[in-house]
Amino acid sequence: MKKHYSIACLLIFCFSIALSCPARAEGFDPNNIISDWEILNSSAMDLSDIQEFLEIKGSFLANYSCPDAFGVARKASEIIYNAAVNNYDCGEVENLSASPTDEEKILKCKKITINPQFLLVLLQKEQSLIEESSPSQSNLDWATGYGCPDSGGCSSRWQGFGKQVNSAALQFMDYLDRPELYSFRAGGTYAFTNPYGTISQAPITVTPANRATAALYNYTPHVYNGNYNFYNIWRRYFTKAYPDGSLLQVSGESGVWLLANGSKRPFVSKGALISRYDTKKIIAVNKADLDPYPVGTPIKFPQYALIKSPRGTIFLLVDDKKRGFTTMQAFRKMGFNSAEVVAATWEEINAYADGANLTATSTYPTGALLQDKKTGGVYYAAEGYKSPITDKIFLTTKFKNKKIIKTTASELDQYETKGPVLFDDGELLKTADSPYTYVISGGKKLLIASDKIFNSLGYKTANVIIVPPKVLYLYEAGTPITEATIKDGQQ
Repeated sequence: MKKHYSIACLLIFCFSIALSCPARAEGFDPNNIISDWEILNSSAMDLSDIQEFLEIKGSFLANYSCPDAFGVARKASEIIYNAAVNNYDCGEVENLSASPTDEEKILKCKKITINPQFLLVLLQKEQSLIEESSPSQSNLDWATGYGCPDSGGCSSRWQGFGKQVNSAALQFMDYLDRPELYSFRAGGTYAFTNPYGTISQAPITVTPANRATAALYNYTPHVYNGNYNFYNIWRRYFTKAYPDGSLLQVSGESGVWLLANGSKRPFVSKGALISRYDTKKIIAVNKADLDPYPVGTPIKFPQYALIKSPRGTIFLLVDDKKRGFTTMQAFRKMGFNSAEVVAATWEEINAYADGANLTATSTYPTGALLQDKKTGGVYYAAEGYKSPITDKIFLTTKFKNKKIIKTTASELDQYETKGPVLFDDGELLKTADSPYTYVISGGKKLLIASDKIFNSLGYKTANVIIVPPKVLYLYEAGTPITEATIKDGQQ
């Protein structure tokens, strides 16, 4: 692999940049391999996380010690952690001591931080050191492939595991900090050959979408198999599967996606998002967390939008249903204004399930909270049905913006009774006397097995709703979310 020998040497919602190439592996976008945020997220792992990761993988590195870049004997996990988090670029400092102390480096040098996960993936991509139980000395000496150009021969100046890891971290930070010094830059268009590709050896045209992707090509100027392998290892090691109902946003990007039925649905406008969901519940994720999900139908229109079909029928959108007006008389009787109607294509309209039609005698077209004046019982009524509210927690959360309308038992009798109101997919629930939190997905409650998993998925305790046990009893139990299950969808 070609390496450089010295450090010197919206709210607009969007989709990934399109690629024009003769061959492309499914799910892999050579234009956007990893985000800038992902490569710079230096807090992704601490020292104990790295050591645990190496042990879980059965890596030789879990018990390996050697000199670091400065000749101090350290464990491999320490070398990786220090290269990522406690590193300094002292290359242009003229009055630096021969063996600078940490205090001197802090004072005179530039602090460098990079994601430890990135270095772990690089070690696996270059020499299989994360999963190798008995690597050769050559594998260790050229752990990150630094100083080993495609033309052949490796420079002894960079030999040794400690030097390799440290130099790779410094090199990638220089790619990011000073992109003008290197061949491949974000926004440029380049043709790459793939002489070692087993998927494709045809030339491929690539336009790096960000500095991180350009950096990968500067380090390894091939799509297949080098950077394709990096992408797959990253996905396998450090991406997660999220349950339906999750609101996801790639860190550093503006687009927000809803996971539904195993696909990711993009919000096309801010109004479509905030009219349906609390933006405080958006989870920041890695780009690769989203990559495995197929793109579903975009969510274009706000809640309660009025849309018109090419045939002229007007629909009211309520949740994920469309309710068609049978006559313009019904439309006007409900107080709607034709100026609010937006034209829609059949594809956009057919993305919504059919709801009950709206006639001149229809009541509460957007649903209503109805309270029996005599018993005090509250129901949610919509489309000719009523569902009982089993606890006031629903009134202060799910229906906090709806007013309660007092009515008679005879009016309530006009609605057929359905099952009780439930929380929507994506909500986090727990009881006051239990440490366990559940996420609702597919109408089931999924136990989140530990605080570590809760935090790793990006959930926030501020979004957990405390409910009485009787509310949790309304749900059938689904498969618990464990370390294994959050990886299952990404293998």
